[in-house]
Amino acid sequence: MAEPSRDPPSALSADFMSFSPGDTASRWLACADLQQEVYCHLAEYVPRILCQGGGMAEHREEQREEQREELALQLLLLAPLEWFLLGGEPAAGLALLQQGGGSAALCGHVFKVGEPTYSCRECAADPTCVLCMQCFLASAHRHHRYRMTTSGGGGFCDCGDAEAWKTGPSCQNHTPADQNRETEEDPVSLLPPAVEERSCSIFSIILQYAVDLLTWEQEDQLPAGLEPPQRSDSYYCMLFNDEVHTYEQVIYTLQKAVNCSQKEAVSFATTVDRDGRKSVRFGDHQFCEQAKAVIVRSTSRQSKPLRVQVMHSALVAHQCFALKALGWLGQIIQYSDGLRRILCQVGLRPGPEGENSSLVDRLMLNDSKMWKGARNVYHQLLMNSLLMDRKFKKLFAIRFAKNYERLQSDFIRDDHDRQFSITDLSVQIFTVPSLARMLMVEENLMMTIIRTFVDQLRHRDAQGRFQFDRYTAQQAFKFGRVQSLIGDLKYVLISPPPQWSQQLRTKFLDGFETFLDLLRCMQGMDPVVRQVGQHIEMEPEWEAAFTLQMKLTHIITMMQEWCSTDEHVLIEAYKKCLSALSQCQGGLPDGEQPISLSLAGHTVDTFRYQVSQEKVSIHLPMCRLLAGLHVLLSRTEVASRLPEQLPLGELSPHLLIELPLRCLVLCAQVHAGMWRRNGFSLINQIYYYHNVKCRVEMFDKDLAMLQVGASMMDPNHFLMIVLSRFELFHTFSAADLRRRYREANKDLAQQNTLIEEMLHLIIMVVGERYVPGVGQVEPLDEVRREILHQLCIRPMAHSELVKALPENGNKETGLERVIDSVASFRKPGVTGRGLYELRPEWSKRFDLYFHHYSRADQSKAEEAQRKLRRQNGEDTALPPPRPPPLCPLFGSLVNLLQCDTLLALEGAVLQWAVEPSGGGWTESMLQRVLHLVAMALLEEQQQLESSGADEDVSFTFSTRITRPGEAPSTSGSVLALLESLQNAPHLEVHKDMITWILKMVGNIKTTRERTSGSSVSVSHGRRPEESVRDKDKAERKRKAEMARLRREKVMAQMSEMQKHFINENKELFQQSMEDLEAAATATEHSPPSLEPTCVAHICVGPMRVGGAERRQLVTCILCQEEQEVRGHGRAMVLAAFIQRSTVLSKNRSRGIPDPERLDPLFMHPDLSVGVHTASCGHIMHATCWQRYFEAVQQKEQRRQQRLRGHTSYDVENGEFLCPLCECLSNTVIPLLPHACSPDRSVEHPCLETWLKRTNQQAAALDSTHRKQSHGAAQQVEPAVPDRFRVGFDLQNSFSSGVGEMINTFSMSAYKVGLKVNPNEQDPRVPVLSWSTCAYTLQSTERLLMDEKKPLFGSLPCRQDDCLSSLTRFSSACWTAAPIRTVQNHFIRLLSVLVPIPDSQLEDAPCILDVDMFHLLVYSVLSYSSLHSLDQSGRRSVDSAHLHLLHLVTVAHLVQVLLTFTTGELSMDQDGEESEEEQLTCQLYGRLRDHLGRCLPDISCGWRLWRCVRASVLPFLRTAALFFHYMNSASPPADLLGTGPGQWEALCSYLSLPSNLLLLYQNQRTLLEPLIHRWCCHPGVGQVLHGGGVLVRFPRESNRLIDLPEDYSILINQASSFTCPRSGGDKSRAPTLCLVCGCMLCSQSYCCQTEVEGEDVGACTAHTFTCGAGIGLFLRVRESQVLFVAGKTKGCFYPPPYLDDYGETDPGLKRGNPLHLCSERYQKIERLWRQHGIAEVIGHAQEANQTLVAIDWQHL
Repeated sequence: MAEPSRDPPSALSADFMSFSPGDTASRWLACADLQQEVYCHLAEYVPRILCQGGGMAEHREEQREEQREELALQLLLLAPLEWFLLGGEPAAGLALLQQGGGSAALCGHVFKVGEPTYSCRECAADPTCVLCMQCFLASAHRHHRYRMTTSGGGGFCDCGDAEAWKTGPSCQNHTPADQNRETEEDPVSLLPPAVEERSCSIFSIILQYAVDLLTWEQEDQLPAGLEPPQRSDSYYCMLFNDEVHTYEQVIYTLQKAVNCSQKEAVSFATTVDRDGRKSVRFGDHQFCEQAKAVIVRSTSRQSKPLRVQVMHSALVAHQCFALKALGWLGQIIQYSDGLRRILCQVGLRPGPEGENSSLVDRLMLNDSKMWKGARNVYHQLLMNSLLMDRKFKKLFAIRFAKNYERLQSDFIRDDHDRQFSITDLSVQIFTVPSLARMLMVEENLMMTIIRTFVDQLRHRDAQGRFQFDRYTAQQAFKFGRVQSLIGDLKYVLISPPPQWSQQLRTKFLDGFETFLDLLRCMQGMDPVVRQVGQHIEMEPEWEAAFTLQMKLTHIITMMQEWCSTDEHVLIEAYKKCLSALSQCQGGLPDGEQPISLSLAGHTVDTFRYQVSQEKVSIHLPMCRLLAGLHVLLSRTEVASRLPEQLPLGELSPHLLIELPLRCLVLCAQVHAGMWRRNGFSLINQIYYYHNVKCRVEMFDKDLAMLQVGASMMDPNHFLMIVLSRFELFHTFSAADLRRRYREANKDLAQQNTLIEEMLHLIIMVVGERYVPGVGQVEPLDEVRREILHQLCIRPMAHSELVKALPENGNKETGLERVIDSVASFRKPGVTGRGLYELRPEWSKRFDLYFHHYSRADQSKAEEAQRKLRRQNGEDTALPPPRPPPLCPLFGSLVNLLQCDTLLALEGAVLQWAVEPSGGGWTESMLQRVLHLVAMALLEEQQQLESSGADEDVSFTFSTRITRPGEAPSTSGSVLALLESLQNAPHLEVHKDMITWILKMVGNIKTTRERTSGSSVSVSHGRRPEESVRDKDKAERKRKAEMARLRREKVMAQMSEMQKHFINENKELFQQSMEDLEAAATATEHSPPSLEPTCVAHICVGPMRVGGAERRQLVTCILCQEEQEVRGHGRAMVLAAFIQRSTVLSKNRSRGIPDPERLDPLFMHPDLSVGVHTASCGHIMHATCWQRYFEAVQQKEQRRQQRLRGHTSYDVENGEFLCPLCECLSNTVIPLLPHACSPDRSVEHPCLETWLKRTNQQAAALDSTHRKQSHGAAQQVEPAVPDRFRVGFDLQNSFSSGVGEMINTFSMSAYKVGLKVNPNEQDPRVPVLSWSTCAYTLQSTERLLMDEKKPLFGSLPCRQDDCLSSLTRFSSACWTAAPIRTVQNHFIRLLSVLVPIPDSQLEDAPCILDVDMFHLLVYSVLSYSSLHSLDQSGRRSVDSAHLHLLHLVTVAHLVQVLLTFTTGELSMDQDGEESEEEQLTCQLYGRLRDHLGRCLPDISCGWRLWRCVRASVLPFLRTAALFFHYMNSASPPADLLGTGPGQWEALCSYLSLPSNLLLLYQNQRTLLEPLIHRWCCHPGVGQVLHGGGVLVRFPRESNRLIDLPEDYSILINQASSFTCPRSGGDKSRAPTLCLVCGCMLCSQSYCCQTEVEGEDVGACTAHTFTCGAGIGLFLRVRESQVLFVAGKTKGCFYPPPYLDDYGETDPGLKRGNPLHLCSERYQKIERLWRQHGIAEVIGHAQEANQTLVAIDWQHL
């Protein structure tokens, strides 16, 4: 490998010392050829400063190298440019420029990736108009409805752009100071002439230099003038990014090609992905070529190879400096608008080559050849320069439009994302309405975009239609990229013009015509033919066509909006569309067989066509566009004002309705199940046809076209054609319908469904009038009706309603403007979301056959509305609502309701219902007929009401239904049939509806009589209605009476059967009654359970009240056997989960110690890591559990052989799910019997006697143990107390089964607590069991305290059982360990408090380094091992427990006083000092005497006592819990509540004086030397002087971090967070730890670290240091809370941020402003503090298996 020829640091240092930028600039000023001079300077210095050597240096070395480069770059290269430009010292010159420039009117802040952007939904011209956070907070829009999203990077803030905002274009920071100043003033004129001239020269040279180098294609040569003075043989092997190869492929290839480590390969791959290229090898040409060959060979197997170039180091250096120079230009022009204008002039100045020769053109046209980093830099410069200057933005837009087709073709061939392409700048240009219209007129932009789009989609069939069949992956990728063109077209059309010029009309119509060519290619694409016989073999491609349709939906709507703003354009567009459709339909009836149809006395000529046999397509955009334009003619009243200009006479209604009708018949046949053999592709197409994303320009327009046709045809002819296309004509025209069914040999159910669908279609054609132009309504009425019908199904959340409504091009649905008038909002609780409920007065407008209901929605809505009416005591009829009047152009639609054909259909269906046999009809059919009849009656009533007295109403439905039916059906009249159906028993459901119809007929009849007679008063007109109502009431009453009698009869029968049963089983009842009576008398005479005094309730010491008499009967959840808990009986166990915890930690910075060397006997008061145990409370036999666990293990082994992967539990670590509740567990706690009652006969020594005797025992044991260990006898044997047997062997007090389970739990606590493998011989085993008991009790007490709950009686059963079992287990677990081990532990524990004579123990910790509650628990639980050797039988273990409690309490008092600070003091207390205060002061004084001046002087006793009392309270409460569970002592009444007297009750329960200082005062002579010993421990002074961790009391409860109320503050923080390992690169997934507030770079290769031999992501690594394996994170950009447990488990949890509608917004998709919901955050905090995170994860993973498959360790 060649040795790189690089300057030694000393050579460059010498240059630093001797170089003067000012002198260099002066030399440049004086020279004749400036470009040559600058190029010489660059040629000399650039290769010496940049790109010196390979990229495998250490991280720190690399950073130093970068700093050196930056410094040299600034001094040797950029400083001379600045001196030259400003003609003097740069700092002063730039300051002067900035003063002269004035304040900027445009903000132009370029967004970083992930930065929050704000768009005002009321004032923005379109959704792309956004503000940065600073401008938004200083604008008027913050009080409006706004949308908040995170930027993808690259766009800029539109503040100050008047065209982007309807109102309030500028924030307070960017409001122009001088509003009247001439805006077109040239900013260059404000620059000094010399600066103008110099800037023009230097900008031109530097920009030319940068463009030459970035577009340079040779690898070994440099542009003229830049050849280095000495050419070296040093090259780079440069790897370029592509979007084809994965990270893993690149990493593997690099390891092989350049022989680097995995870590280095990951670093290379990350840089390549971020910057677009990275050198992977440095050396001579041959050395680099070898690496290139390996990379190309390795990656060319599956796809195109990775792009690699071997480039000369000088070329790479110049390219790097070219990017720096462009960045420098971007910074310099920020100082002055004049400099910006000059740079724009230089960039767009045409070159000598003519067309496309300007520097900006060259950059744009070479965009796809550049790497990602270069593109980003020059795009940024374009945005800072050309797009920020209004004049040059227009010139740049023209250049962009001229090159549009070529730029798009380059982009489509390229594989980089659009955000890295120059085409992405279209959003900055085309969304400015004035620019878009100017480009449309001058550059024919609209036509260019559409032509480019059509040219890219080359696959066509014989008829010229698009064909997407079997796209290859490459074609599908290209199709995805082509769709961005539709986005550009949408930007151009997003704002319709307020005024039209003649040129704009012409160009728009030209573009419209091109657009019709595009639609012509879509008309009839993807046709389908019904499969008969066998199922389709291969699902046809359908998604591409629908993707295209969805993308074009907004374009088609916008085209219609543009047309609606100008009459001339609308008429011309209508003509063009009709002409294009006529050409498409030219061959429609040809070759079809003409037929003539006759029904109900009418005849129509049509042709034979059957949807079930011929080709049919769902894509008819031409017909639908024409339908939209036709409705616009009606809406804008052009049709009524200018009928002579419209080709309405040329329209053939038969042809207009043909294709849409076929499409609707296809949907009906699919619903009827006739197309099942065509597979899922057709079902999916029908779904999307009706779906909210497509229906506006598909289903709705087909319905509109049928309305257009029906309004222009004879209604009988229209209905006959509909019948014919539904293939139902013969069903209704045959003389004998029953015979016709038998002959047709069609599936009867299919036939019935088709009839239902056809009737539904007729209802929709006549009834759907809420489209402005069809009915006389406003656009908001349509939205209101949509909302109303959604809320009729059920109450819905805001997001559900938004999804159910179609969005316009501006992503608006109109929902907010009408929702409050239709619905009321119900706020959410701690779970769930806010819901809108329909206001009761609006339910009258419910239409059962609303056209946007799916079948499922319709049935749900019907059920909900009937239920509502029943609750309100109304009948259950659901008549249609009153329809709005039709527009004149559609006025004749109502005649459908009273035409002979429809009456014949209605009569036929009613006749079938009268004679229900043979299954030839359905209730749905009848329901639709009744609905049609009701619609007709409402129409007639409305016409009668709106007509004058002398007008004759032509709508006479009520008289027509009284005529008998004509041939072929010989039935009676429709009215007669309805009356005969009214009381039919099989139609009970429809009775109310029929009654409503008959009532309406009566009303209309009365109204007609009244208008003809004109004399009858209103009240008389109501009589028929009233009589019908009375009849109705009487009928209801009769039914209710019958139902009551039936109920009474049934009750009497049941009573008789009961008596009979009792007589038969007399003895049984007698016995149970006697038992009940006995129990009642016993209750009466029994004494009250709670004693009136607290004295009886003592939980520790000789006076304690035990509960040994209680028998404990439990049931196994697996075998259901009942079992008594006994020490020698069958072992019973409780499922439990042990985990490490830092919830109580006061010191998260403490590193995790080496588990092999860790001594857990003394817990530090900072509680840095504890072991917590929880349980679901379910009990099993130990043997049952073992069998169950073995089965789980076997199942897991079998599952792993089939498919490897994680489950929600890890069997290898002993995890399983509770068999009953599936709660995550990893061990079992053995159930042990309650403690024995205290023996009152034994003696109870005082503290001094007990301490003396215990000291002797400890010393004797210590001596014996040392003798056994070392074999050497001591000089003086310590005295062994009387009847104390040192070597006594205990007999085991538990059965082998119970002993085994004690061992099982001990091992689990040991294994989890220390993270080590099981080892029964380890002396630390019992300590971990005690530790988990103490820590669990402490965390429980903290929770109860913070939630202000009583100490006893408020815990759930499962927690109470867990603590009880855990404490009793802990008191017995010493029996499973070697007794000598436990005795040694007790001796060491005691040595902290009391000196052990003659002991040679290693130094005990000082009392500031020991948590006193842990010390108490360990001492009490290990004391039994000492007490068991005392054979005298005269001493009680209870007095020992009490003395230990007294000792530890005094130690804790000392601990509290030593850590007391004066900062906690408040105002003085008046009055005399109490005894407590005096004694506290005395003790504090003694401590000061012992410690010298370490402690502050405090004279106020009440403050001290108050602090002591508050600090000792948690210890006493936890001790009370411990002794309560250990000794099964019932608590006093005061501790079952939260009232006054808690302190006294607590002290009494613990057998302590309420003045705790008396413990010290009464035993002063004994305790004084002990306190002196504690204070004189060297560790105390060290900690007090800041040499260790000092924990102050009371310890505050840990909380999750405080979150800001407004979510955008968090997003802003995250957007400025850079990845700590990627050299200032923005993190893609910034994630906030909710426990400590640390921001992490999640889900990225760059921040992976190794934990326990495995690479894990930043979040997973952080959980081990911060949460002992449990983590709570907020993914800021996704607004998602993430729970993580270990490496393989995690789940997502609803975030605590809600919008104004009470909903979360994962992924920030909706963009509504989010605010912190404190209740939800408290719920997350409570989960964490209850140690419930692992359980939540377990349940979530069980419920959702996709969570199991996620690689949580990479987060």
